[in-house]
Amino acid sequence: MKQTILFLFACFLCISVSGQKLNSNKKAIIASVEKHQENLIKISDSIWALAETAFDEHQSSKILADYAEKNGFTVARGVAGMPTAFVASYGSGSPVISVLGEFDALPGISQKAQPTKEALNEGAAGHGCGHNLFGAGSLGAAIAAKELIEQGKLKGTVKFFGTPSEEKFFGKIWMVREGLWNDVDVNLSWHPSAKMKADVQSSLALVDFKVEFFGQAAHASADPWNGRSASDALELYTTGINYYREHVKPTVRIHYHIQDGGQVVNVVPDYSKIWVRVRDTKRSGMMPVYEQVQKMAEGAAIMANVDYKISLISGIYEVLVNRAGGEIMQKNMELLGPITYSDEEIAFGKKIQEVTGKPQLGMDSKILPLEETKEHPGGGSTDVGDVSWNVANINLGVTTAPKDTPWHSWAVVACGGMSIGHKGMVYAAKAMGMTMVDLFEDDKLVEKVKAEYIQRKGDEVYEAIVPEGPPPIGQN
Repeated sequence: MKQTILFLFACFLCISVSGQKLNSNKKAIIASVEKHQENLIKISDSIWALAETAFDEHQSSKILADYAEKNGFTVARGVAGMPTAFVASYGSGSPVISVLGEFDALPGISQKAQPTKEALNEGAAGHGCGHNLFGAGSLGAAIAAKELIEQGKLKGTVKFFGTPSEEKFFGKIWMVREGLWNDVDVNLSWHPSAKMKADVQSSLALVDFKVEFFGQAAHASADPWNGRSASDALELYTTGINYYREHVKPTVRIHYHIQDGGQVVNVVPDYSKIWVRVRDTKRSGMMPVYEQVQKMAEGAAIMANVDYKISLISGIYEVLVNRAGGEIMQKNMELLGPITYSDEEIAFGKKIQEVTGKPQLGMDSKILPLEETKEHPGGGSTDVGDVSWNVANINLGVTTAPKDTPWHSWAVVACGGMSIGHKGMVYAAKAMGMTMVDLFEDDKLVEKVKAEYIQRKGDEVYEAIVPEGPPPIGQN
């Protein structure tokens, strides 16, 4: 009976639902991920529970780096001036294939692994973007490729990049500035999602900056004429931004967060601070808006008769799409087929949809066909964009939450701490590992992916949007 089960399992590994065959190296990738699966889930769950935010991911980073080291990687820690950034490497020579891992959480959305809203730790952070899964799954793919290099079945170098602070300061920019991808031929990345697809859509370019206004304090009732209100300047500034929204292109987004608007009601505030973010589908469209919004800060300061200061935090490029890489990933997803879910997992997903006011459709794990790349996509931003302007990059999205789940919310946190998230993470590790096999085995594929990268980049000269000096560790 046991032999029959093993035979049937082997047949399953050899033939997917699409009728394509897995070669021996891809079967080895699947076997490796499944061998490490229990540990990868433990790693993911530990990072999920820690929920460490931007540049404070000390334990999360260590867990990933330690497991890479335990599995034979050489690990360089604290790279690019960031204590929680690291690079794990194995092998020698070309091609050099890398994979990204993230592990930072979002403030204020702590949640238990249950389908109704209840904080695990009140007021604490939570993994509302699934980065606990992102880091662990990517490491699983890197380890699987490393084992094949170690056995002499593949030749080249595999690297795992532990990248901090994706949600706030965009740590990959400093890693790019340090030249850490200069010797890499192709980079792979994935992201938790509510759908399954080889991702050939771009993202939004973005720039973050802070504006501080400096006035003169005075008693708000006894002698307000002796005061110059920094809060007035802030309000005039946000009013200007909001009127400006009518006159920007539909692809533009402008956000702000008032960080300090004064402390008490009976004092004319002498200080205020606001964090501003400008986005567009292209860096070239974002920059003129950024310049105009900076001018408006000066105007607000003049009207309120106060001084002002603008400080660049950081900025990121839109993702440079690579369809040749997407086609490779697509074939491997079709080889693996969709994720299957238990009745309990489907019920969990539907409950989340009920509580968040969405149609109760459950999970969506069908493999979507490769899309046409849109000129102006919607969506969010990611510092993977900066990596993609420095090395050919392949992206993947894998279901880790129910259909239409609100992202950056407690609902995603809930799924990332239980089996729905775990299944997506394991799937991503297999799909990326199998794609790495294709690249290691076929130099022509590598050259095809790199050729598209060069063609799409064109004459654009990459310029990191970061201030001089070290990363803003310890800043708010």
